[in-house]
Amino acid sequence: MNYAFIDFQNTDNTTKQLLGFSIDWKKLCNFLKNNWKCEKVFLYMGVDDRDLEMAELVEELKNSGFIVRDKKLFSYKNKDKELNIFCPKCGNKFIEKVDMGFNKKANCDVDLTVDAMDLAKNGDIFYIFTGDGDFKFLIENVILKGVKTYIISSAKKIKIASRYSVSRLSKKLRNLVINNPNKVYLIEINNLKMKFQKD
Repeated sequence: MNYAFIDFQNTDNTTKQLLGFSIDWKKLCNFLKNNWKCEKVFLYMGVDDRDLEMAELVEELKNSGFIVRDKKLFSYKNKDKELNIFCPKCGNKFIEKVDMGFNKKANCDVDLTVDAMDLAKNGDIFYIFTGDGDFKFLIENVILKGVKTYIISSAKKIKIASRYSVSRLSKKLRNLVINNPNKVYLIEINNLKMKFQKD
């Protein structure tokens, strides 16, 4: 059996922020079922109860053939920063607190992991759409059960400072691919964009 597991936020952010395209989710679901012969396509996402557009999207995704595992978003406070400011006239030091605001998050990692472990059988193929290194332990365990695993993300790095680059694909997952040939593979999502890019 072939199965797909999609970390919605991670995948959506990778394509929009890093690669500059939006996914047509219906096209993606059709591609996974018809081209990669996925028996089931799971999608894990956080939802805001007050966001009517998001509620419509969830219904649309369910009607497109996804098995949607949605969780309510919760807000958490970002740690405030303290800046040391020196008065240019008197030289006295002042501490200025900067409010870093709130972020919203829905942790769907456990749901994806439980679904994948429940289904994992020798000879299965998993397509896991994420660059999140938290899934390293899951992938290590399913390959022990004989599941061939494809990670769909982007290894592309973006320079954010003269000596510093970031990537949506974690170092943990990069090393997992390198250290497990013929068991874990990376598929560059940008190479598939023509299959499910939004028009």
